[in-house]
Amino acid sequence: MNRLISLLASRFRGERFDIDPAIPSGYLLAFATAKLLARLRGILRFGAFPTVFIGKGARLKCTDKIRISGFANFNADCYVDALSRNGVVVGRGFSLGRGASIECTGSLKTLGAGFTAGDNVGIGSSSFLGCAGGISIGSDTILGNLVSMHSENHNFEDADLPIRLQGVSHRGIRVGRNCWIGAKATILDGANIGDHSIVAAGAVVLAGDYEAGSLLAGVPARKIKNLR
Repeated sequence: MNRLISLLASRFRGERFDIDPAIPSGYLLAFATAKLLARLRGILRFGAFPTVFIGKGARLKCTDKIRISGFANFNADCYVDALSRNGVVVGRGFSLGRGASIECTGSLKTLGAGFTAGDNVGIGSSSFLGCAGGISIGSDTILGNLVSMHSENHNFEDADLPIRLQGVSHRGIRVGRNCWIGAKATILDGANIGDHSIVAAGAVVLAGDYEAGSLLAGVPARKIKNLR
C-alpha cells in the first residue's frame, strides 16, 4: 500500500514523493479513498484533464474563470470565487489548504483583478487571499497556515464622509519565486516581495518593494537579514 500510493503520488506531482513507512496501512487506505473521491469531484467539475482533486466541502465558484495547467489539489472546505477580470490561473502542482479562501472580487461595484500562481505553489490551511487588486505568486513559493493577503485599501481622506462610502484603491501584491511566507503573516496592498525571500511568522508587510533574498520580520515588517 505504501509503495503503491508513493508511486501514484509521484506520478501526479511529477516529482518523487516517498511516504513514510511508519504510517499505518489503515490510515493510508482512508487517505487513498478520500483522494479517489476528490479526484471524481475534479473530473465532474473540470473533466479528466487537467488532474484536479477537490476535497469534501470545497466550494469553487465561477469555474469558467479558473485555469489550471496541471495537477492541482483543492483541499476540504476551501473556497474559491474566481469572478474577476483575469480569473484564477494556477500552474502545475498547485495546492489550496483546508479551509483556505481565494476571493477575487471584494464588491460587485468593482470587478476585481484576479489571482495567478506559478508551478508548485502551496497555500496553507485557513489562509485568506483577497485578490481584488490582483495577487501574483511565483513558482515554488509556499504559504503557511493562516496567512492573509489584502490587495485592496479603503480610501479615508475625507473626514466628513464615512470611510465605507469613500471607495477603494488597488495596487496589487506580488510575491516572487521560491519564497516562504510564515504562518499568520499579513501582506498588504502594494507589497512587492522579491524572489528567494522569507516572511517571518506573524509579520505585517506594508506596501513597498522588498529586494530578492530578504528575511522580513516584525510589525511592520523590516528586512533583518540578507539571505543571498
